[in-house]
Amino acid sequence: MTKMLFLSLAAATAMATPAALPAQAAAIIQPVAGTRLDINATGTVSRVPDLAIISAGVVTKSPTATGAIGDNAMRMDRVRAALRRAGIAGKDIQTSSISLNPDYRYENNQTPVLTGYQASNNVSVKFRDIRNSGKILDALVVEGANQISGPSLTIDKPEAAYDEARTKALVAGRARAELYARSLGMRVVKLLSVSEAGGFSRAPMPYARDAMASSAAKTEIDPGSQDLEVTLAMSFELQ
Repeated sequence: MTKMLFLSLAAATAMATPAALPAQAAAIIQPVAGTRLDINATGTVSRVPDLAIISAGVVTKSPTATGAIGDNAMRMDRVRAALRRAGIAGKDIQTSSISLNPDYRYENNQTPVLTGYQASNNVSVKFRDIRNSGKILDALVVEGANQISGPSLTIDKPEAAYDEARTKALVAGRARAELYARSLGMRVVKLLSVSEAGGFSRAPMPYARDAMASSAAKTEIDPGSQDLEVTLAMSFELQ
């Protein structure tokens, strides 16, 4: 009885195996009928930056920690008030760092001596009017800002520019495929696939002008231009 049961199970398994083959065969990807051509194409557009991001803050020193942090807070209040008077929205002002550190005097072969404390407070500011940002920075210095760095120039809403770059990349990719096809005595049959490698922004070198020799000199920031690029990986079938 046991042997008959084993044979029945084996027969059932053998009968079931052919039915599974069509499902496995359906998963096989058919090769390209002609020649496959893989290329990369890049589209580039140029825009004038309309947003400058600048770090501005105050560094203060005092014999005591409370003195350093208190003096710093008062001067930063004046800096923030100057930003508001200049029309900078609250959403465009963000605290980037606050620190309080002891200051020591170091001498050879002697124990370091505590001389006081240094407090630092910095905000990151988005200037949407680049042409007037230099004037605002000058006003911040008058109000007590003694630490400024930047600018980082960028495009506030770059998606439309990137879409234009994508279109240029598609056109360039198709033209390059046609060039290869003609050189090979073939023709482009169809586009098989497109994948985006990502957008890339080539930022301009920021340039701030400040003639310190004249008391009437004003800080100026020149926006220049910025390149935005999109690279596409494309595959074509040639015949």
